[in-house]
This record gives sequence, structure tokens and C-alpha cells, in this order.
Amino acid sequence: MMPYTVFFGTRNKTTVSGARATTANEALAIVQALQQKEQEIKLIRSPQEGEIGIEMLRVLAKEEQAELPIAPVA
Repeated sequence: MMPYTVFFGTRNKTTVSGARATTANEALAIVQALQQKEQEIKLIRSPQEGEIGIEMLRVLAKEEQAELPIAPVA
């Protein structure tokens, strides 16, 4: 797992805010929540991947999900 920062703002304003996530799945959830609030995703960045798009974030989230151990059912 690696950290991500999602930069966002409204379409007609120059102000950009950022939200941090510790996993790709968390970053994807942030992106989806922001899109529902009609925020424009300006940029997604991670120290290892650099700047990535939403589609690449989805790919990384799927890979991350596949790597997570499955907890046994008691």
C-alpha cells in the first residue's frame, strides 16, 4: 500500500484542495464522493507512481484488493 493525494476543486475556480488516502481503494472512494458533490478532480498523485488518472487509480485499487489477505470465516 502506498499513500495518495487527490487534488480537487470546482470547475470555475482556481482554488485547489487536497485529500490524502493511505490506499488506492481509499483514494478511489474519495474520488467517487467528490464527483457526487460535483467537484472536479484536478490531479491524483502518489510518491511511487507520480501523477495518475482515475482509470489508473482503478487498476491500482483492483491490484491492491487482490493482494489483501482474505480473513477466514469463523
